[in-house]
Amino acid sequence: MMILRAPHAHEGISIKKVMFKVNIALLPAVLLGILQFGMPALFLVVTTILSALACEVISLKLNPRAQGEINDGAAILTALILAMSLPPHAPLWLGALGSAFAIFFGKQVYGGLGQNLFNPAMLARVVLLISFPVEMTKWITPSAFYDGVWYKMGVDGVSGATTLGLSKEGAETGFHWLSHVLGTSTGSLGETSAMLMLLGGIWLIHQQVFTWHVPLATLAGCLLPGTAMWLSDPAAIPEPLAQLTSGGLLMCAFFIATDPVTTPTSNRGKLIFGAGTGFLIFVIRAFGNFPEGVAFSILIMNAVTPLIDQYTRPRMYGYGLKTEEK
Repeated sequence: MMILRAPHAHEGISIKKVMFKVNIALLPAVLLGILQFGMPALFLVVTTILSALACEVISLKLNPRAQGEINDGAAILTALILAMSLPPHAPLWLGALGSAFAIFFGKQVYGGLGQNLFNPAMLARVVLLISFPVEMTKWITPSAFYDGVWYKMGVDGVSGATTLGLSKEGAETGFHWLSHVLGTSTGSLGETSAMLMLLGGIWLIHQQVFTWHVPLATLAGCLLPGTAMWLSDPAAIPEPLAQLTSGGLLMCAFFIATDPVTTPTSNRGKLIFGAGTGFLIFVIRAFGNFPEGVAFSILIMNAVTPLIDQYTRPRMYGYGLKTEEK
């Protein structure tokens, strides 16, 4: 008996290829952060990745029916995003604990890859921030990568507040756009690499890993009200360029908010999701108790994603048509 199969067209896109491209796009920013913050940052990144992989292996052993594979690159991506949102000199146990929470409770508890309701890395970051506020807010001033001190083994460093932190305290930020672009400003690994984050995100759009809708809407949702507020009261919020290059806005727009699992499926839904995420980041930055609001904004919009999908997902062909009466 002949079996007829539909002539499906396959673009050759797989989960492994997508994860590989995103990890590659993040790698330059990770390497720059290691050059800036020294060996403690390298140890933190490696520890976070190893913890995520170990927890992934344990989860797949306990539940063989869970979606995903150990070598699909998803666990590494989750660990990289988490590590890049932590203070570069954070204790190693903090990175290991965050990865464990992200994999066990942010991903595998829902059934594995593609089943999670919330972004695992951001869920873990919020838990760490609430549970260990001292360790999560201890920032180190980086050294310029061309100083050649990246190999330093010590964990001591010069403490310094981030640009958004200084603004929240009402202090003079001393913002200099070149330091933020080159990565010599205080912050996490993902905050000090504005140019590399932007270039990596543009490359991913060019590679068709995701479309422009979420990144553009996220940036517009934050910067448009932020610019309007700055024009009306410059002392209340940093200037627009500082809002763009400080904190995790660029990392959020290109590497976090674009997660296909926890974001809407339609282009209109992506625009709504991105605009909502960006606006919430602005609100938390301007009026909240935290200087940065990326993680909270992502989790809130992840919770709203099913509702957005319900009203923006295109109808199936023929759905809702009345049958012709005889």
